[in-house]
Amino acid sequence: MGLPKPIQRGHTILVHAAAGGVGSLLCQWANALGAVVIGTVSTNEKAVQAKEDGCHHVIVTKQENFVERVADITSGQGVEVVYDSVGKDTFEGSLACLKTRGYMVSFGQASGTPDPVPLSALASKSLFLTRPSLMHYTAKRDELLETAGEVFANISTGVLRVRVNHKYPLSQVAQAHLDLENRKTTGSVVLIPDGVDL
Repeated sequence: MGLPKPIQRGHTILVHAAAGGVGSLLCQWANALGAVVIGTVSTNEKAVQAKEDGCHHVIVTKQENFVERVADITSGQGVEVVYDSVGKDTFEGSLACLKTRGYMVSFGQASGTPDPVPLSALASKSLFLTRPSLMHYTAKRDELLETAGEVFANISTGVLRVRVNHKYPLSQVAQAHLDLENRKTTGSVVLIPDGVDL
């Protein structure tokens, strides 16, 4: 049987924090691969960016229940894959959004660590759950070169646009973290050594 492939043409996927640094790239890449992309964001302003980055449907979580909206969008079928970087606030809902044999990729916990997951929560629909770490996928030099090569090739051909919307001097790292935590940023956040022009 094997593991499902996370993104395939025609699949419907859900990307949380679609206007964030990783979320933005995930939406662009999934759209380029032919997936139907649903993204969640916290504001209407972020919804505009998510649409620009390839989201076919955007859910503003301060205005709508994402589980209900995903059910509406998919006619109750659910999604093949959820990419969840939010964690505690979205984890259970993300599992609820999946189709049978769906694939949950938990790669962050901006809202905190999710509660322990009982196996019965996965068994009810034969769900797959993974918590990947980049270091395990790039441990060997050939893996690193292949992965980096694929990303840079997609950037150079325009498939991916890296958004650097917020730059902070290194001395303001605490403010950068506060802005991230308070959902004031979009795209990638870059820290610049003090004394270097922003």
